[in-house]
Amino acid sequence: MREALPIHDKDNLAIGDVAELTGLAAGTIRAWEQRYGFPTPARSETGFRRYRSEDVQALRRVVAYRERGLSMATAIERSRDDSRDDDRLSLYATVVDAHPQARPQVLRKGSLISLSRAIEHEIIAHGARPVVFGAFQHERFYRAVEPLYRRLASMSDVATVFADFPAVAHPEGGPVEIPIRKDEPLGNEWVVIVDAPGYAACLLAWEQPQLGSPDAEPVFEAVWTLDPYATRRAATVAARLVAQQDPEYGAHCEEVLRDRPLALESPAPALTALCNRVVAYLEADGAAVGSG
Repeated sequence: MREALPIHDKDNLAIGDVAELTGLAAGTIRAWEQRYGFPTPARSETGFRRYRSEDVQALRRVVAYRERGLSMATAIERSRDDSRDDDRLSLYATVVDAHPQARPQVLRKGSLISLSRAIEHEIIAHGARPVVFGAFQHERFYRAVEPLYRRLASMSDVATVFADFPAVAHPEGGPVEIPIRKDEPLGNEWVVIVDAPGYAACLLAWEQPQLGSPDAEPVFEAVWTLDPYATRRAATVAARLVAQQDPEYGAHCEEVLRDRPLALESPAPALTALCNRVVAYLEADGAAVGSG
């Protein structure tokens, strides 16, 4: 496999690079350009096509929409709409729509807690300077784990949490607190995003409507991935959501992300370490339930 492109080449991609990053054949990309006017690459001085990272994301969204049964024209139109309206996308949809390899699964709240804890603790063990975003639906859920997120904030370049806070807050020694507006999809979502130079992971889920007993444990449709491109996209959209409430801080988040290298060096060891931690926490939680 070709080596991953360095970050400074992300907006100067050859068609072969785009084919590798999207799984599409170069001939398919050319055919879509000729038939649908999509994508629209720039041209080098010698006439070669040159693509941006946004083109890669747009093509991935088209592939995902086609797999859902949309026509080619509709998939392209929806992909273009998404690129213009990232600020009103759910973070969950951001990854699922653009990354068809992210397979949703239904998880209990207890499993999400174990996955979240594994991702959060792994970054502490990893020791890198991450960008961290978390969404908790309700403030009381965040307050229950605030000590952990204060520790993460102390070692992070950017740390931000979303919940139904009454107002934007920049607490000393803690992550920036951003309110979730009532009309935002984020109000129904569970989010953990960690974007560090050597480690990237995100867990994104939305709570399914309760059918039956109101006392039943919440159930979520979830995706989690170590893909650095998926994680970076989720983090970038989270920064844009921050900017809606706190433009200056949101711009700072976007600037930090823009200058960061992607976590491409060693995905296999990172995957092994995180999976081992997930299994350990699931086993511990299961044993606790069994002994109760």
